[in-house]
Amino acid sequence: MSNEENAKKTVEAAKETADKLLSSMMRLKEQNPKVFFGAIGGLVFLLLVMMMSGGNPEIVSGPSAKNLVAGQRYVLKNPNTYEIQSPIQLVAVPGAIAAFDDSEDEEKGKVESCRRIAQGTAVSVVDFQDFAGKKNAFVKVQVEDGECKGSSGWVLAIDVQ
Repeated sequence: MSNEENAKKTVEAAKETADKLLSSMMRLKEQNPKVFFGAIGGLVFLLLVMMMSGGNPEIVSGPSAKNLVAGQRYVLKNPNTYEIQSPIQLVAVPGAIAAFDDSEDEEKGKVESCRRIAQGTAVSVVDFQDFAGKKNAFVKVQVEDGECKGSSGWVLAIDVQ
């Protein structure tokens, strides 16, 4: 026998088995519908249990904010980026969205250009602000190094390391 003939016999046998199974299920549905639908419900229940159970019980933890102290010196570092040149935005009000156009920085002068601070810049913590039930979610910092020394603004507490 060739491989083709073996494949045809296997396909025919699979079709025959599927037909027998389907006909017996239809006969069960007509003769005893409670058992038929109960079996389907049981299979769905088992499938749901298998989908909801399992997995790794370990909790995935990300970066967390330090216990910051007002008056202490820290460094600005964004834990959500690997790009060292990525600046951290200082905003005037805690929780404000920093939507801005970079091209306007040259026109507004030093105050606005000092709103984007490079990572690694030393800062001092001035004040704290709670947000959405999280204590000290925002931190008011004052820049201690560089050409923006003395300027202040609000950043996320997680950006102060």
